[in-house]
Amino acid sequence: MPFKKALFIFRRDLRLHDNIGLRFALENAKEVVPAFIFTPEQITRNRYRSDFCLQFMLESLEDLEEELAKKGGRLFYFFDAPDKIVAKCIVKLGIDLVVVNKDYTPYSLHRDKAIETVCKSHDVTFKSFDDALLHAPEECVKSQGDPYTIFTPFYKNAIKLLVSPPKTNLFKNYSKKEIPFAHRATLFKDILQKRHVAQKGGRKEALKILRTLSKFSDYEVERDFPFKDATSHLSPHLKFTTVSAREVYYGLEKALGPDSALSRSLYWRDFFSSIAFFFPHVFKGAFHKKFDKLPWENSPGHFKRFCEGTTGFPIVDAGIREMLQTGYMHNRVRMIVASFLVKDLHIHWQKGEKFFAKHLIDYDPAINNGNWQWAASTGCDAQPYFRIFNPWRQQITFDPEALYIKKWIPELSKETPQVIHNLYKQEKDVNYPTPIVDHTKEAKKTLSYYKKC
Repeated sequence: MPFKKALFIFRRDLRLHDNIGLRFALENAKEVVPAFIFTPEQITRNRYRSDFCLQFMLESLEDLEEELAKKGGRLFYFFDAPDKIVAKCIVKLGIDLVVVNKDYTPYSLHRDKAIETVCKSHDVTFKSFDDALLHAPEECVKSQGDPYTIFTPFYKNAIKLLVSPPKTNLFKNYSKKEIPFAHRATLFKDILQKRHVAQKGGRKEALKILRTLSKFSDYEVERDFPFKDATSHLSPHLKFTTVSAREVYYGLEKALGPDSALSRSLYWRDFFSSIAFFFPHVFKGAFHKKFDKLPWENSPGHFKRFCEGTTGFPIVDAGIREMLQTGYMHNRVRMIVASFLVKDLHIHWQKGEKFFAKHLIDYDPAINNGNWQWAASTGCDAQPYFRIFNPWRQQITFDPEALYIKKWIPELSKETPQVIHNLYKQEKDVNYPTPIVDHTKEAKKTLSYYKKC
């Protein structure tokens, strides 16, 4: 083997099987040190930290530890800036190969550049691999090499490309020797109080979902109804790829045939990751920069009510309360909630983006940003600005019996759907907030704001 000892750093690839970077390390080094680095920004409170997401990650790490133990290895935990940990491992452990799988946000690219610089300064080989997506951003571009900014042509091109079949991992050359400066996992598991999350982390849990994919044959029809359990709940597993996107792709093809609606969602994931890679300015402002001039009202009082789930709009409040309690929000409801914040309350979409980041179990920077800019009509291939969701019509259409609303808003549990869908008319005195705005009036205001840009 060309290398004696490799350091493989797990990040958003918490699995042994079909892990491209890990496989390279195992094939090319006599011994591989499996590592996970907790960074200060992950552990300390920050504006993007989601305890639900962190708990899911910790549970996934526990599962990964068990899988490594079965192979005779162990997972080593470190705490510091990644480049500092890599430098320490090179010097103290005799590392001659460092391997990672790529991520595509500005933060991730900057982090990996720092790691590569450290490796070069110590004359150590650094390798990074495209593992997270069906296709790397540079792989799915126009004929002249320009990136796509519209999903449909992106999708039509992407589905022509071969998705690599998943590869098993039978290697056992993992290191298990003690490392004095590594931390015990309990140090990090104790930072959270266990909360009631929507689902448990770990590869074993993801594989359970993959085994039941055939039940989603009506996904395209039923996915918009939040009172139905009609979505796969694979999103947090794809955030940390406890199963690879390739495993999910071929699992869906086997269960539902080619080009299913669920498979299409994998390509949306690739698309938003590509946008993040080629257009990093989206993390600082609108994709279409003319919309940075929108006159946001940003009412602190309205934003507080929004974040509490007490706006007086039942479908919006139900979605917020579901997320606050479980870390999950149904996708149709996410669209309604985002549209409401931006086009009814006239609050900057970035405030909503950060709020979701702090609470979603499946928070992914590129996807969260892409979805918020879609709802705000500021992003690439976004809904037209004149398309403004009416929350009252949305709840009648997608929660006609108010089953979802009643589940998350107990003060409305004894009211009839007729009452709940007409609360804005204030025909009955109920123990629930009066709507904080008039949708019709605010929609007109939104149109005037966008037309000026």
